[in-house]
Amino acid sequence: VQLQASGGGLVQAGDSLRLSCAASRRTSSNNGMGWFRQAPGKEREFVATINWNGGRSYYSDSVKGRFTISRDNAKMYLQMNSLKPEDTAVYYCAVARGAWASTSKNDYQYWGQGTQVTVSS
Repeated sequence: VQLQASGGGLVQAGDSLRLSCAASRRTSSNNGMGWFRQAPGKEREFVATINWNGGRSYYSDSVKGRFTISRDNAKMYLQMNSLKPEDTAVYYCAVARGAWASTSKNDYQYWGQGTQVTVSS
């Protein structure tokens, strides 16, 4: 399975961006999916996750209320509103091993190449 993340860019604080993730195989439509991010010098961290049918989702405390995860079968999206400079990172999409939504990196088997999001103050 190959994942292609897109939609990143350079924006100002308070702006919005929408990230997209497309999987190469429809197998992903039966799996949970998630977004993680990694800032320079920091570990990759959980951002948001959604289960196989979109019926359940979870967010990190830092993005709750500002970001919204959604999916359409094997495609996944992350709507990011009210962006802050601390949201600056490379954002990765991933496909989970099972159908559930998971906040743990260890539960994901396929990872995209990442898309850069930079938020200026």
